[in-house]
Amino acid sequence: MINLKNYQEPDEIIARLSDCMYPDVERVTKEYARYRSDPDRALLGYVHNHHLVGLIGIIWLSECEVELKHISIKAGMRKQGLGKKLIYEFIENHRIERMEVETDKAAVDFYKSIGFQASSLGEKYPGVERYKCVLCCK
Repeated sequence: MINLKNYQEPDEIIARLSDCMYPDVERVTKEYARYRSDPDRALLGYVHNHHLVGLIGIIWLSECEVELKHISIKAGMRKQGLGKKLIYEFIENHRIERMEVETDKAAVDFYKSIGFQASSLGEKYPGVERYKCVLCCK
């Protein structure tokens, strides 16, 4: 896993962030800029055959607790365990004790399948149920 704050192919980062955000170029570009400038954020990725195929965006809540803000795996590379690998490698490398993520119905089963406990936050937006998923690592 590599640090993406100064990655030489920003278009690849924008593409991966677009995969897991509302794909508004201006909004995605602003989010990328936040990762590059905010010391409480980490943007890490996995490169395969010289292409960025996966990334995770983290916000530090404390020394050992983080919020997983973004996770994206390039189409064609999904369902191979890369998302789980990125999450668990980050946890191991940074001695994380607790990771949380807010997600939608489409992704909640992924988090449950890799050990997160999920609880409904209800209908946060009209017609959209959201979930808080928490992984306690210690």
